[in-house]
Amino acid sequence: MPVYRLPETGITFPSPFDAEPDGLLAIGGSLDPGRLVAAYCTGIFPWYHENCPLLWWSPDPRCILLPEEFHLPRSLARTLKTGTFTFSFDRAFEQVLKGCAGPRKNQDGTWLLPEMIEAYICLHNLGLAHSVEAWRHGELAGGLYGVSLGKVFFGESMFFHYPDASKAAFAYLVGKLRENSFTLIDCQQETANLLRFGARSIPRMEFMRRLAQSLAAPDSPDIWKNDVSSGERQDAV
Repeated sequence: MPVYRLPETGITFPSPFDAEPDGLLAIGGSLDPGRLVAAYCTGIFPWYHENCPLLWWSPDPRCILLPEEFHLPRSLARTLKTGTFTFSFDRAFEQVLKGCAGPRKNQDGTWLLPEMIEAYICLHNLGLAHSVEAWRHGELAGGLYGVSLGKVFFGESMFFHYPDASKAAFAYLVGKLRENSFTLIDCQQETANLLRFGARSIPRMEFMRRLAQSLAAPDSPDIWKNDVSSGERQDAV
């Protein structure tokens, strides 16, 4: 299949079923909010590489986590019981993005270039992109961010400054998503940590079916109202 070149304006994409075997579907275009939302709604997401054009992906199979299938590892459950962390939503969105953009072990550069950070800040200001923060002694210990549409949370990236902080933030998020009847978490790509949480890969056709069903449900804006909660709340995870 050819890799499509997108124009600078517009929000339409080729069918995700036209993606290359590695998931690459299109290059170019822009990161304006309308195009980003259109991408997520059609099972497509952007990745940037320094000194490369904007790349749009739709991998097959697709890694997902169904909130009701979430598994809390014992070691993380013990950490949560200690009350090491407190959690919040959208209290430090830009800090979380910058944490996710920081250098990683065994990784050169970052995909979260300034253009991406600006785009997700714009989505955040529109009430569509959200962060989950884990705090320790009043300091940001780790967190994650993603996009929320309908009853889908599209996970993008996470980081930590203190062991288990990002995992604990994810566990807290899943608990809140379950409480608010979310039906799908898009994990994009498999990682060992996600698999330990109960994530699994499914064919693109099944992902698109689940995506359409979850997007048809009403949004849940109240979930993101910022209240700091203790990690000792085991009923949340």
